[in-house]
Amino acid sequence: MRILAVIPAYNEEECIEQTVTNLVTTCPEVDYLIVNDGSTDNTEKICRTQNLNHVTLSVNSGLACGFQTGMKYAERHGYDAVVQFDADGQHLPEYILPMAEALQDEHANIVIASRALVGEGPTGARGAGSKLISALIRLTSGTRLTDPTSGMRMYDREMITQFAHAFDLTPEPDTIALMARKGAKVVEVPAHMQERQGGTSYLDLPNVIRYMSRTCFSILMFQWFR
Repeated sequence: MRILAVIPAYNEEECIEQTVTNLVTTCPEVDYLIVNDGSTDNTEKICRTQNLNHVTLSVNSGLACGFQTGMKYAERHGYDAVVQFDADGQHLPEYILPMAEALQDEHANIVIASRALVGEGPTGARGAGSKLISALIRLTSGTRLTDPTSGMRMYDREMITQFAHAFDLTPEPDTIALMARKGAKVVEVPAHMQERQGGTSYLDLPNVIRYMSRTCFSILMFQWFR
């Protein structure tokens, strides 16, 4: 199986080099592509000077656009699977191969690295929102997920094609719910994650509330028209 790690990056100068170093050291058989999403810091300079495999978007376009860029690259280069991999060092590369095994062995379309299966996961408002999203996904698709907001997900070739060409798919829980409702098989593997290794997360409390509200509303309402 040829696997590509797509690494969306926006202003990740503090940790992008170490993230890639950990990835290629732990999983030398996994290729990677950094999608520099219009960063205004030294992310682009680091990618060029360290000869990191990357493409750069001229303006900040958001996660959905950056991830689709990676999916288009994966499709054009004939990859069998893509793993969504954070640039900030939270995701641990040692779980990529177990995810690939689950993708193959369970004939899955999407594999999610679940923090909940190892007794971790978001707490507070994020934790409550995650549980609500899990309930809504189960209600609308019949799929049981323990960690729907995990950003470490692996997609098979069928999903690569869909993400590469659709205009309304984002690497978010509402899309997972939509794919599951349409027959995609989604499974989880247990995985630890660590704290962001540098930079600042945009998910402060107001943004968490907006994100969770938008996601829940999309699962309940918008997906039925897609």
